[in-house]
Amino acid sequence: MSVPTSPPTPPSVPGFAEDLFRHSLRLLLDKDISGWVELWAEDGVLEFPFAPPGWPRRLDGKAAVADYMRRYPDHIDLHDFPDVRIHRTAEPATVVVEMRGVGRLVETGAPFDMTYVAVVTVQDGLINSYRDYWNPLAVLEPGADFTGSAR
Repeated sequence: MSVPTSPPTPPSVPGFAEDLFRHSLRLLLDKDISGWVELWAEDGVLEFPFAPPGWPRRLDGKAAVADYMRRYPDHIDLHDFPDVRIHRTAEPATVVVEMRGVGRLVETGAPFDMTYVAVVTVQDGLINSYRDYWNPLAVLEPGADFTGSAR
């Protein structure tokens, strides 16, 4: 995946939301969850409209996002985002992203292959809204539950 290794340019520059999102993918691949969380506004909201029963549908605030993502690398070893399409919208602070993440499930060694559509809005240089439309069937695989949900 071709993503920048350094933080994006200031939010006044056109394409900032796109650059910030690409940078966030690089941090996930590097398993830098604390760095990824630092891209979030204190009052940011992460939503999962297609979350299966027992999984959170909404996380309010940076602390909730951090808690949710804390165990991610212990369960899902991301290797690449081979297909990333970022669509700019009429609102420069919002992008719509189609992507695919691939890797392996740490517990079982089974392949991990997830498709996503995300609607991401940036405010004051930080992510303040992330609506993640991911395939709920993929997390039903043994070893995929990094949230500790009671399914």
